[in-house]
Amino acid sequence: MLEVQDVVTSYGMIQALKGVSLAARTGEVTCILGPNGAGKTTLLYTIAGILRPRSGSVRFEGRELAGVPADQVVRRGISLVPENRLVFAHMTVRENLLAGAYARLGRDGGGVKVDLEAMLERFPILRQRAGQAAGTLSGGEQQMLAVARALMARPRLLMMDEPSLGLAPMIVEQIFEIVAALNREGITVLLVEQNARLALSIAHHAYLLEQGRIAFRGTPSEVSANEAISRAYLGIKRG
Repeated sequence: MLEVQDVVTSYGMIQALKGVSLAARTGEVTCILGPNGAGKTTLLYTIAGILRPRSGSVRFEGRELAGVPADQVVRRGISLVPENRLVFAHMTVRENLLAGAYARLGRDGGGVKVDLEAMLERFPILRQRAGQAAGTLSGGEQQMLAVARALMARPRLLMMDEPSLGLAPMIVEQIFEIVAALNREGITVLLVEQNARLALSIAHHAYLLEQGRIAFRGTPSEVSANEAISRAYLGIKRG
């Protein structure tokens, strides 16, 4: 579904991604692990069209995305749930959800209404808070809103950047249950996450990004079997 090949993305003279290649297969959860500053968010922003790569290819369902504006990337079927949620704080929950469907409002008004009701059904707390300013929600509620807002674009690929960040453990488990459920329903997921143990529990494939380069790729079981990685990211000590 998604193929990233030899992508280089820079901030001025500083290379954040140094020839990154990876793939996300249709119907699977692919997770990207790595320390802070490794380039994980830069990678998602590059795929989403927020950043333009200096070189390399980003292909989605066979079509090139490198250099395509972010709004067109959404129209092609990719949505991003950004780090720290980034909800529109002064807009209501309902307005945030409608903003997620901005690319469809002029041509699919009926479908937007159906999807809005579906999101309020899936996330009952958002129905209760529908008229409330999004900035007054709890962290967990904002994360649910951010996911629902992304789903309003009807993505085939959902990218999530650190969905567990700053949330209580019980809420984190709920969020990951939601991600797993969405994947079972057919949505392909590209997940960046610091909580490696939880991410690997729902992933089909994993990549380790370090200093702007892919340092490892494999299945969750292969990640766990790698002594250095399991010690660094899973807290497993052998011997």
